[in-house]
Amino acid sequence: MAITWQGVVDLATELPGVEESTWWRSPALKVGKKGFARLRDEAEGGLVLMCEMVEKEALLASGDPTFYTTPHYDGYPYILIDLDRIGRDQLRELLDAAWWQSAPAKLRKEREQQST
Repeated sequence: MAITWQGVVDLATELPGVEESTWWRSPALKVGKKGFARLRDEAEGGLVLMCEMVEKEALLASGDPTFYTTPHYDGYPYILIDLDRIGRDQLRELLDAAWWQSAPAKLRKEREQQST
């Protein structure tokens, strides 16, 4: 079953400090006022998600059609995700990684302390 934007929001807001917002006039998720995910309404659609460049390269190299990019995102640490293809657990993992990249140091430290 395809994941909707609301499903993305539900997963992401399990993480500390995540808020719904807008980014480039489209629905987005931010932590500490920093965007890390947005729903694309461009022709190719999909979810834009912050990720490390090595992770992006690995996802694209896997050949999995769930993950793609466009020339606009070449060279930038964002992967495009087809929400009709990704599973909840994999999306949760990628959202968590994007959160760690974007969250302010104080929130990251609080979360680390809670997990120990």
